[in-house]
Amino acid sequence: MVKLSSWIKAARLRTLPLALASIALGGFIAAPNPHFKLSVVLMAGLTTLLLQILSNFANDYGDFSKGTDDHKRIGPKRTVQSGEITAKEMKIAMLITSFLSLVSGLVLLFGLVQLPFIETLVFIFLGLAAIVAAIKYTTGKNPYGYAGLGDLFVFVFFGLVGVCGTYFLATQEWHSDVLLPAAAMGMLSAGVLNLNNIRDFSNDKEKGKKTIVVKLGVEFAIGYHYLLVLLPFLFLVLYNILEVKGIASFLFLLLLPLFLIDLSIIRKLKNTAELDPFLRKLALKTLLLTLVYGLGFIF
Repeated sequence: MVKLSSWIKAARLRTLPLALASIALGGFIAAPNPHFKLSVVLMAGLTTLLLQILSNFANDYGDFSKGTDDHKRIGPKRTVQSGEITAKEMKIAMLITSFLSLVSGLVLLFGLVQLPFIETLVFIFLGLAAIVAAIKYTTGKNPYGYAGLGDLFVFVFFGLVGVCGTYFLATQEWHSDVLLPAAAMGMLSAGVLNLNNIRDFSNDKEKGKKTIVVKLGVEFAIGYHYLLVLLPFLFLVLYNILEVKGIASFLFLLLLPLFLIDLSIIRKLKNTAELDPFLRKLALKTLLLTLVYGLGFIF
C-alpha cells in the first residue's frame, strides 16, 4: 500500500484535470456536428491521461537524474528524489506507460475511426511525437524543458493537437476557426507551466534549467502570465461570434472574476514558494471553464 501511494504521487493526479480539459473542449465544440462520435472523445481522453502520466513519470526521473530535484526544491517532493521509487523502477514504468499510450492511440485510430491512409499516418506521427515529447521534456542529453521550449510544446500538444485533433477525429471534418479555442486551451495550459517555473525560478537558475522565467526574469513571467490567462477569454468570445452562438454560450465570462482574483494575488506575492497552490487552482479552473463553456456552447 505504501508503494501504491508512491506511484499515485508520481502520477501527479492534480495535473490530470488539465490534460482532460483539452479533450473535453474539443469534444464540446464537436458535439453539435451531426457526425459526432462520443466514443472517440472518451478514447482520446484515456490516451491523453496515459500521456500525461507518462510525462509526469519522465519529469520525476529526468529532474532527479540531472540533479534539479534536491533538498532545495520548492513544492511537493518527487518520488525518485525521495527514494520512494528507484530510478530503475521509474524507467520501467515509463516504458509500460509509453506502450499503453501507443496501444490506446492505435485503438482510437483503427477501432473507432476510419480515416484515409495519409490522415492516418499524420495521426500516427502525432501520437508518436506526443510520446517522445512526454519523455524528452526533462530526460536525455538535450531535454527541451531545459532549453525554454516547454511552453511551446505544452501550447502545441495541450492546445492545438488536443483540441483540434479531438474535434477532427470526432467529426472527421476540419474548420480553421477551431484554432481559436485550441489556442485558448494551449495558453491556459502553458499558464500552469509558467506558474510552476516561476515557483521554481531560483532552483532552476542554479541548476541550469533555462526556462522562459530563468531567461527573461520573474517580472516578465508575471506579465506573460496575464496574457496566458486573459487572451483565452477573448479567443473563446471570437469563436462564439464566428459560430453565431446564442447568449448561453457566453456564460463562461461569469468565471472571469475568479481568474482575475488569482492574478491579482499572484502579482502581490513576494515569496515564489507561495505560488504552489495556484497551479492546482488554475488547472481546476481551466477544467471548470471548459465545462461551463462547453455546456453553454451545446445548449
